[in-house]
Amino acid sequence: MADNARAKRLADLIREVVAQKLQRGIKDPRLGSHVTITDTRVTGDLREATVFYTVYGDDEERAAAAAGLESAKGVLRSAVGAAAGVKFTPTLTFVADALPDTARTIEDLLDKARQSDEKVREVSAGAKYAGEADPYRKPGAEDETDGDTAE
Repeated sequence: MADNARAKRLADLIREVVAQKLQRGIKDPRLGSHVTITDTRVTGDLREATVFYTVYGDDEERAAAAAGLESAKGVLRSAVGAAAGVKFTPTLTFVADALPDTARTIEDLLDKARQSDEKVREVSAGAKYAGEADPYRKPGAEDETDGDTAE
């Protein structure tokens, strides 16, 4: 079993090789310049690599890019094998990265929270305290209930 540092180095190499090959070596119009390789993970035995990617565009372009990556899988694996020089070239699995969608959801939730905070700020602008301005007892001030002692 390989150590984690070797798996990390191989993952970094795979990410670089796949990104360069997509940019310069593959002429598939479905893969244009709108596909970005975001991350790569390699299993501990260096047999399988998962390549995460994002696509700039709508759902139709994402589906076309996924089909293009699947069709170019063999060429990309050959390029990785030539660059890595390992005994067994890992099999490549392409997975659409959910990070942009998650970030968009978080931004929407933060916007809703900001709007809610603004509404609370507007409502509380002219509000007054329910009791006295300073509701705490002061030392030396007489309390009406202390005068009634049971003897």
